Amino acid sequence: MNTKQIADALAWGDAHVTFDRAVAGIPPKLRGVRPDGYPHSPWELVEHLRIAQADILEFCVAAKYREKKWPDDYWPASPAPRKGSWEKSIAAYKRDRRRFQQLTTSRRTDLDAVVPNGNNQTFLREILLALDHAAYHVGQLIAVRQALGCW
Repeated sequence: MNTKQIADALAWGDAHVTFDRAVAGIPPKLRGVRPDGYPHSPWELVEHLRIAQADILEFCVAAKYREKKWPDDYWPASPAPRKGSWEKSIAAYKRDRRRFQQLTTSRRTDLDAVVPNGNNQTFLREILLALDHAAYHVGQLIAVRQALGCW
C-alpha cells in the first residue's frame, strides 16, 4: 500500500479544487453571508470542515474519545465568524491535515488496524472518511462562492 499517495490525497487537487484554493481570497464581508437558496455561509463550511476533521483525527489518536452531538457540535452557532476566527480555523484545519498525513505515513500506523476508540473502523477508513468529507464540503464552498460572485 502506498501510504504517501494516500497522505498526499488529503491535500491534492488533481481532480478538484483544494481546500487551500477554495478558502483563498474570500472577502471578509462575504464570509458570513448565506446566498439565496444555500443553507451555509463560507464561514459555516470552513468551520464545519475544521471541526469534523479534528473530530475524526481525535477519534484516531486520542487515548479517550468523547463522541460529539450531531449536528450541534459540528457546526458553528453563527453564520459569520468572529474577529480572527476565520484565520484561526483555516490554520487549525491545515495543522490537523498535516497531522493526518503524518499518521498515514508513520511506520507505527497499520492502516488496516482497528481504531481503538471505534467499533471496527480501521485507520484507513477514517483517513478516507476525512478525505471524502473534505472533498464534498469544498465543492459546496465553491458553489457558495460562485453564488456570492467571489469565485
